[in-house]
Amino acid sequence: MVVIVDYDAGNLRSVQRACHQVGIDAVISADADTLRAAERVIFPGVGAAGSAMASLQANGLDQALKEVIDAGRPVFGICLGLQISLAHSEENDQQTLGVIRGEVVRFRPCAKDLKVPHMGWNEVRVVRPHHMLAGIEPGDEFYFVHAYYPCPSSESDVLAVTDYEVEFASAIGRGNYFATQFHPEKSGRVGLRMLSQFASWDGTC
Repeated sequence: MVVIVDYDAGNLRSVQRACHQVGIDAVISADADTLRAAERVIFPGVGAAGSAMASLQANGLDQALKEVIDAGRPVFGICLGLQISLAHSEENDQQTLGVIRGEVVRFRPCAKDLKVPHMGWNEVRVVRPHHMLAGIEPGDEFYFVHAYYPCPSSESDVLAVTDYEVEFASAIGRGNYFATQFHPEKSGRVGLRMLSQFASWDGTC
């Protein structure tokens, strides 16, 4: 069973529809026991870190998610799901899950033509090979919507990068946890391929 975590952070139906397009029968659930029973987990989201953490904690989903990760089952974080997987966010000085060491910081563009949030298509460059990033070629673009970006403490957790005035980590991972700052469910063919690869990922690189 593939479970999409419902913690009032939006965007769930579009993730579910994209999963169905590639043959993944994914269910949406806010139940901690259902999450614990999942074979694979997708942890998407849009919105603010503070309200997301409050919702996760209110339903026991924060602990259930950590248990799934500790059990070695594949977990795929998307956008806000990636951000609150780190230890801290600058957004309202929020402590987050700490699945991966590091923090999330806000874009502070110097160039006048760069807007925040970073919204639209941008290139993703793979810097470390990973099953979930297989097939990405130079020039491949994915869809982004975010004002904050991840800064993992360890360079070894950075799997792909993107430029938006600064170079930032657009895909991170460690062990059976993988996450993207971009939205694969909104990224056309290349995004659907990534979701399809999640179905066959064994939780290693």
